[in-house]
Amino acid sequence: MQGMTMASLKKNPALIPLYVCIALGSAGAVFYTLRLALRSPEVTWSRKNNPEPWEEFRNKQHKFYSPVRDYSNINSPAPKYTD
Repeated sequence: MQGMTMASLKKNPALIPLYVCIALGSAGAVFYTLRLALRSPEVTWSRKNNPEPWEEFRNKQHKFYSPVRDYSNINSPAPKYTD
């Protein structure tokens, strides 16, 4: 296919910024998906090691970016379930 090999990129260097933008966008999408899968309090990978993963995030920031609030000083309105 034309435009997909290094030889054709050397002939038409205007395609290089397009490929860079697509690569950065794809990397950002993969990073955000992995971050949601690994750091989100709604996802648990092992029930035996951590049966209540939401308790870990009771006073932590779990939003991606929050310039206004400091979650370490806010008490969670969620009920505390104790045995």
